[in-house]
Amino acid sequence: MSLSGVRDMSVIETPPLDRLPVDTVLRRFSKAVIKEAVERELRRGGQVFFVHNRVQSLTSMARLVQELVPDARIVMAHGQMRERELEATMVKFVSGQADVLVSTAIIESGLDIPASNTIIVNRADRFGLAQLYQLRGRVGRERQQAYCYLLVPADGRVDEQAQRRLRVLQELTELGSGFKLALRDLEIRGAGNLLGAQQHGHIAAVGFDLYSKLLAEAVAELKGEPTTPTLEPVVSVNTEGFLPEDYVPEVNQRLAFYKRLAGATGDDAVADLRAELVDRFGSPPPEVEQLLDIVRLRVAARDLGVERIEAGDGRALLTFAPSTRVEPATLVRLVQKSRGRLTMKREFTLNATIARGEWPTVRDALLALLAEIGRA
Repeated sequence: MSLSGVRDMSVIETPPLDRLPVDTVLRRFSKAVIKEAVERELRRGGQVFFVHNRVQSLTSMARLVQELVPDARIVMAHGQMRERELEATMVKFVSGQADVLVSTAIIESGLDIPASNTIIVNRADRFGLAQLYQLRGRVGRERQQAYCYLLVPADGRVDEQAQRRLRVLQELTELGSGFKLALRDLEIRGAGNLLGAQQHGHIAAVGFDLYSKLLAEAVAELKGEPTTPTLEPVVSVNTEGFLPEDYVPEVNQRLAFYKRLAGATGDDAVADLRAELVDRFGSPPPEVEQLLDIVRLRVAARDLGVERIEAGDGRALLTFAPSTRVEPATLVRLVQKSRGRLTMKREFTLNATIARGEWPTVRDALLALLAEIGRA
């Protein structure tokens, strides 16, 4: 509801002073990994959370940890324990009388134990993204480097959605990333109904951005506010612009850059994206430079309300959207002053003679034409 403007939202992005991001590690279940993680924390005088979210097998898991680290003082906690017994266990751990707390997800929230800086989550693939984020938040609450081990089955069999959740948690480790993580969780699970009991949806069918746009338009319509559709100009030219695989190897990175380029709102934004590409991947090949040129044309066209640009063989055809800010009288004056260089082919369509030649020549001619219309 906040994303669509129905509710206000504030985001806290500044972490406490000297706080370090939690080092998040994804591993297959292994006795060696558990032993190494527990022993490393105990060597520096810290404590360990071991989360195993099955009450029936919690005792056997605690026994396994004890076998792996015989010197560790281990206590166990779960929601089916009697209240006083559970309280006594937690007091023992908080006061430093125990080294390892083997528990269910009961520790997910409400705990602040500065000495605990390692957490091991068994069968992390069975947890939701918000749950894993909360569990990871149990450690790293002081100035020491904290570690979060996410264990999946030893055979590595994890379903696609779980893989996406775990990948997101590994990617978003910086402090203050909770809001970004919530957005990714929304994209993975889908949004529920604003009115009704359904808690999940099919946002993936249309994508998060389009979903948010449709929702914002629906809210504005219900409020009685005018809704102006976003203009996405089409540029049809005799050149290709794209991000080659050998330049930006990762498909997710290419998609992210395409998305950012599509949302660029000015020449400065395009220049910043080009600088980032150079910094991360080196000097852009011709295809990338041509893509950036096309984006510049789209930005200029969007500003004027031009919904389509077609260029080739020394001619350019500009089709204006009905919502264009360019007045018909302005186009008539331009045509009259052009000495035959510009003609009106039909309503909202301007035909122009431009320079022939290589792509840089055509690009400059199109940008000059759009600038001329903007100044008129």
